[in-house]
Amino acid sequence: MSSIMVVGGDRLKHITNRLENEGYTDIIHLDGRKSSMVKREIPEHTEFILVITDFINHNMAKVIKEKAKKQEKPIYFVKHSWSAIQKIIRREA
Repeated sequence: MSSIMVVGGDRLKHITNRLENEGYTDIIHLDGRKSSMVKREIPEHTEFILVITDFINHNMAKVIKEKAKKQEKPIYFVKHSWSAIQKIIRREA
């Protein structure tokens, strides 16, 4: 099972579909604007984290970066575009 966490982004349906086509079967999405999301943990089985920089508050970006570092998970900050995301997932493959 390939697992990825996506943080930020309001509507990810087209990105989710494309990630599934790339083989990611478990896509965890955290809204980057709601302050309650800061409390969520990164599941152990997550391979890496994508942070959509266009749709995230600064505190959430800081907290998720700290959590990723603590768990030694790769984290990438990308714009809300498939071409930017695709570069990262191809690098991780």
